[in-house]
Amino acid sequence: MYHSLLQEAKLYEFLQHIDAELAARTRACGCQVCAGRLDRADYPRKPRGALARLGVEYERRLSFCCAARDCRTRATPPSVRYLGRKVYLGVVVLLVSVMRHGPSPWSASRLRELFGVSAKTLARWRAFWQELFPASRFWLAAQGRFARPVAPAELPASLMARFAGDAMARVCAVLHFLAPITSGSTGHAG
Repeated sequence: MYHSLLQEAKLYEFLQHIDAELAARTRACGCQVCAGRLDRADYPRKPRGALARLGVEYERRLSFCCAARDCRTRATPPSVRYLGRKVYLGVVVLLVSVMRHGPSPWSASRLRELFGVSAKTLARWRAFWQELFPASRFWLAAQGRFARPVAPAELPASLMARFAGDAMARVCAVLHFLAPITSGSTGHAG
């Protein structure tokens, strides 16, 4: 199910649309330091792992810089496309982690074949979900939002199970939920 979702171009288009909305909100707020105007200051990304063809907009991480000469503070909005500084797309980190340790686990060799993810990278992602994320300030504050507790040992699958809708809706909801940890201003994106 998730493997086929990762091949859907409309998923990546929708994530791009959400990121554009998050960026527009960040820009509208202005500089958090001096209240100055924010100018575009995107930076290049070379995202890995997509099974669908990505548009050129995926080669840039949306970001801003204060226009005031004496400030120049960077403001990078939250993202549903990128999970912090990880080089793989956030949706790939999320879904490959679910596929690797979900109800019917995929082998590391099969995931490596499909996504180019090494065993070491899979181990780092597992450590992120099992150790870093549950200990983050973001998760410690946010976990209380769920009526039924999320099982830390089963992250990220247990988190995805708390969201409603079809597979695409749940994936987008989880990525939107995780967006605050992607800008470096809260939590830990690893």
